[in-house]
Amino acid sequence: MRELLLCPPDYYGIEYEINPWMSRARGAEAAVAQKQWRGLHAILSKLNCKIELVPPQPKLPDMVFTANAGLAVGKQFIPSNFRHKERAGEAPHFASWMEKRGFQVSWLSNDYYFEGEGDALFAGDILFCGYKFRSDIKSHRAVAEMLGCLVVSAELVDPRFYHLDTCFCPLPDGAAVWFPAAFDEYGQHAIREHVSDLIDVAPEEAMHFCCNAVVIERDIVVPEGAPKLVAALTGRGYRCHQLPMTEFLKAGGACKCLTLFLPQREKI
Repeated sequence: MRELLLCPPDYYGIEYEINPWMSRARGAEAAVAQKQWRGLHAILSKLNCKIELVPPQPKLPDMVFTANAGLAVGKQFIPSNFRHKERAGEAPHFASWMEKRGFQVSWLSNDYYFEGEGDALFAGDILFCGYKFRSDIKSHRAVAEMLGCLVVSAELVDPRFYHLDTCFCPLPDGAAVWFPAAFDEYGQHAIREHVSDLIDVAPEEAMHFCCNAVVIERDIVVPEGAPKLVAALTGRGYRCHQLPMTEFLKAGGACKCLTLFLPQREKI
């Protein structure tokens, strides 16, 4: 049974603009966001996941995106150092919650920007880390030393895909779903060198954040709007569960952004 951390969207809304998706003028519909979040919670529960909830906090509208809280491996938790001051206030709440549940909290240096599972995803024994828009490449070496694992860094070049989990999704069979154009040439090469089975997504489906999926063994929870990817995954024997994520896409997030694995991986 996988254990996941979610945060109810009680205070979710577009209150500032820190990525190209966010527009205070357009905003998000609170009632619809609540319904979509409950839909995600329901399907994850049906997939035999144990779901923990961290209490939402006022004035922290993006706390709902728990993937950015940090990175949990075994009983070690590395909290995020958020680049934007608007999100920095989330970190103490997440760290306190994890500490109370028996996780050893290991902070990075304050000048190392790192945004958790949003920019750090295991594919096999390798931890792939994205950098540029939110996380710094220098944080990757520190994370590698903390965890004792191989880290492969990949530079993100499209500000719409500002976190790794918006354009890269490892699968349990050793493959990975990705949007190559989100990475620079070296990043593409690094990923291809370590992942031999890559499933490219079409640009129009990438814009629906189809890579931002939650993978629970053979079940994949994916945002609506990616029929080609769903067909490809179904052909590989995966069961796809498509959910509307329109209100969270307005903030640059979807299924995976709303979910943190506890832990993402057991001890290295």
